Amino acid sequence: MPQISYFFGIVIFMYYSEHNPPHIHAVYSGYKASFDVRSGCRVTGQMSKTAERLIKRWIKLRKSALLNNWELARKRVTPLPAVEPLE
Repeated sequence: MPQISYFFGIVIFMYYSEHNPPHIHAVYSGYKASFDVRSGCRVTGQMSKTAERLIKRWIKLRKSALLNNWELARKRVTPLPAVEPLE
């Protein structure tokens, strides 16, 4: 499971051979959740409100790069390119 980004203590991963829809996994301070790349909505897990707000903003800003990484992951291209963190 490649780490594709890190910002404000939030680690973002994208798994190979994952199911659709395109999504990322986020880990922060004991929380774990997955988020749909297209909508930005949390799909599974729990996340602090502040971290969830930051993740959703990051997804919105980086959607194109995330969808590109999703396609590369589905093709098992390694390593996946890093996606710019939230600043």
